[in-house]
Amino acid sequence: MKLTNDTRLVLQRDKTMIQRNLQTQEQTQQQVQVQQLLPQQVMLVRLMEMPVEALQHRVELECLENPWLERKEEEEGPIYNGQWTMDNGQSEKDDASYDYRSEEDIPDFLSGVSHSNNAAEFMSYDDTLSLTDRLREQMADFELTDHEKELMEYLIGSLDEDGLLKKSLAILADEAEIYQGLNTNVAELERVLEVLQQFDPPGIGARSLQECLLIQVRRDENNPHRELLIKVLDKYFDDFIHKRWQRLGPRLHINQAQVEQLQREILKLNPRPGGSIGAKTSDRAQSIQPDFMVDTDEDGTITVTLSRGNQPSLIISSDADGQQDTFVRQYVERGQMFINALQQRSETMMRTMQAIVKLQKPFFQTGDETLLRPMKLEDVAEATGYDISTISRVANSKYVETTFGTYPLKWFFTHKATQSNEGEDVTARQIMAALRQHIEKEDKRQPLSDESLTQLLQADGFNIARRTVAKYREQMGIPVARMRK
Repeated sequence: MKLTNDTRLVLQRDKTMIQRNLQTQEQTQQQVQVQQLLPQQVMLVRLMEMPVEALQHRVELECLENPWLERKEEEEGPIYNGQWTMDNGQSEKDDASYDYRSEEDIPDFLSGVSHSNNAAEFMSYDDTLSLTDRLREQMADFELTDHEKELMEYLIGSLDEDGLLKKSLAILADEAEIYQGLNTNVAELERVLEVLQQFDPPGIGARSLQECLLIQVRRDENNPHRELLIKVLDKYFDDFIHKRWQRLGPRLHINQAQVEQLQREILKLNPRPGGSIGAKTSDRAQSIQPDFMVDTDEDGTITVTLSRGNQPSLIISSDADGQQDTFVRQYVERGQMFINALQQRSETMMRTMQAIVKLQKPFFQTGDETLLRPMKLEDVAEATGYDISTISRVANSKYVETTFGTYPLKWFFTHKATQSNEGEDVTARQIMAALRQHIEKEDKRQPLSDESLTQLLQADGFNIARRTVAKYREQMGIPVARMRK
């Protein structure tokens, strides 16, 4: 059949449309592909989150579960993963020699090679029954979006040892964006906090003693005194705090025996709900085992050491050589994967600490916290080449012992509060230090108002508003002028 020109044009147009549709479909398929973490990478992520003490426990558990994983004989005492030194001339040496010499030396979990389809089943680790871990377990009982889960993790990490939330939600919202890269607001944190306060034990996530006790009473629906207890804690909390029990009878229209019963019921409540979790780890919580040691010599030379506690070096048993049994090979692959993950964890931890020391060198040489420069997770990520989430995991729950004291790693991340008159970035700690000095020097008979403190700080070169001075004063726990007489 002979085709006309119009038919040819139609066919050509249809052919072009089909090709475009195919290209669009192909592009759409490529866009929806999601890169998933390999089991080895998930193991590395979890090991990265662990402080040295939890890591030691994880290693012990792995050795118990894997018959082909052995401890390498070493001298007794604390073990370290190498040192790194930076002198005044900025010269550096890395005694750990972490860089791989060739592609053959690169662990399989970094090159993307998977050992076994069964590797995922070997990634679990004991939670050590800490407060944080128990609360994380309860997250699965509530319907939370991925973003809400991140905020929940952040709130859980912000609780103090009693399980209470001492910082205001406004401050937490600001710090979430600065330190964790989480965009949120007070209203959103309030909603997530309401869910957290439904966790066990009752009282977790309370922002005050009053809220802590009220949460516990409201949860106890079978208590016959529940409504009266709520009235006492909600409307007459000041009388309760000051033990003015004689006033409660007339106000609640109850007799003395009933008042005494309410008193006994209130004394049953737990003002420290976090203390009821982690009893097995209470002894360990009494002292902090630092993950890093930073020593500063008199000439300003700084030496960084990564601690491994009493964790031994691990090797694969020589008895596994030549074994062809599938069961044995799985355990050998699992053990090698674990050893490689530990090595990569050491490298990541060390390089992160090196970057922090470089960025905060004046502090590590002098111990003067006012010399801490503004530093965000992004700054350390750029210096190390790691992802921001990796830096966040390293900084979380880790401590460094310095010549001037022991500090949580998060303490070194400070944001720019303002600029000085000379245009230099100024941190909140610098402003707080100057604020504290002025308050210490004030006439206690006529304490300085926030307005006066603002004028003094502005004279010092800080471009700062009065409301900011009030915020920093409250964060430092310093009362208003009339309360400082």
